[in-house]
Amino acid sequence: MEIRLPQVAEGADSGTVVNVLVKVGDTVAPNQDLVEVETQKAVVSIPSPAGGQVSQVHVKEGDTVKVGQVLLSLAGVEGAEASAEPEPPPPPTAAAPPAPAPAAPVPAAPVPAAPAPAAPVPAAPAPAAPVPAAAVVAGAPAFPVVNPEPVAPPGLRKQARNLGIDLSRVRGTGRGGRIVVEDVRNYIAALQALAARPPVVATAVPAPTPAAVPVAKAPPVDFSRWGTVSRQALTPLRRIVSQRMHQSWSTVPHVTQLDNADITELLALRKKRAPELEKAGARLTLTPFILEALAKTLRKHPRFNASLEPDGEHLVLKDYVHIGIAVDTEAGLMVPVIRDVDKKGLLELAQETERLAEKTRRRKISPDELQGSSFTISNQGALGGGHFTPIVNHPEVAILGVGRASTTPTWVDGKVEARQILPLALSYDHRVVDGADAVRFVRDLVALLEKPDNGPSKPAPSGKKGR
Repeated sequence: MEIRLPQVAEGADSGTVVNVLVKVGDTVAPNQDLVEVETQKAVVSIPSPAGGQVSQVHVKEGDTVKVGQVLLSLAGVEGAEASAEPEPPPPPTAAAPPAPAPAAPVPAAPVPAAPAPAAPVPAAPAPAAPVPAAAVVAGAPAFPVVNPEPVAPPGLRKQARNLGIDLSRVRGTGRGGRIVVEDVRNYIAALQALAARPPVVATAVPAPTPAAVPVAKAPPVDFSRWGTVSRQALTPLRRIVSQRMHQSWSTVPHVTQLDNADITELLALRKKRAPELEKAGARLTLTPFILEALAKTLRKHPRFNASLEPDGEHLVLKDYVHIGIAVDTEAGLMVPVIRDVDKKGLLELAQETERLAEKTRRRKISPDELQGSSFTISNQGALGGGHFTPIVNHPEVAILGVGRASTTPTWVDGKVEARQILPLALSYDHRVVDGADAVRFVRDLVALLEKPDNGPSKPAPSGKKGR
């Protein structure tokens, strides 16, 4: 039996082998991990579909492998298991209409002169018949992209490819937005309903086609003219980060709102509660407090917890609060997601933050745990950073940058005191959020951080919106 690289993420047609977990002669059990491959932003383990003995290993660490490439071979295979994911049934197709019976021959007869033809009467349109899925997919207009990086099992991906279905346009209802069989069925049904509608004939003046704007590319430079150089290939993770940052910066009109929060009282509360949480096995940092305050602020300002659809005409307001935490790893930046932040207390947030950060640094995070965020935090405090301008994690509409708190002389109640001041930076999509909205959002967040026990004493002042 040959073990090949499956397609584990949409758009990922290759990966890099980071670890070979077995060697020739090893006996493996069904579902035992054989090889670890870096693809997209995660290291994915490739399990054995059956038990057997490793007869040959075709790859080594550092190899670039493509989907379908043989990783290793098994001998003496017993009890090969069927895929855990059910194959979707073939899509419904229209029944072929019965062939008309042949007409009986009519004897020839003299034909009288035909009267003058009457004005033609338009025939009534025939009722729409069900349309086969393959024809629908080939000819129907595409639905908008709802999930740029869809997650689906290999069997379902194969069926989608056979039907020509773009899974990025299928809304997943499984855990973490995972696409299941029923989602594909619903998508095909929607396409069939759209294709079965009678065509609307209208006369319109075609809009002029804008002239194509050439994309300027920098000419290559021979840097070796000025000294010794070396070339280093970007890792798969670095390439993905590069592409996404370019997409976000090219698509989103960024504006950044800067502010400071006096977290002197918050740090005192952290010191007070830290022993209690440590007994429960959690290390209490500043991040869980920021998450808690941010979830309340997002509930109050739902536009910051939304996404703009690709048509630019609809805003998707999300009922959930899933916050991504930017984690610095040796391989580059990764963003695991903490789900339902608004429903969790400090203990749960502290435990989950630490667990996900550790999995991410060890590159054991799963693709599902890197998707589905509605807002993102980038905290540079541990590195000593101050104010900075983070780039929005598209398709979100805002991101919060957090710097390092510093002791700052501050005027309080008529006297100067040494206070702990935390720098904050909110970058947002100006297509969705106005400047005044951003000010109110940040001021409400600051109020929660400055008074962690009581929350904001009053909402930020409202007024005429402006940049």
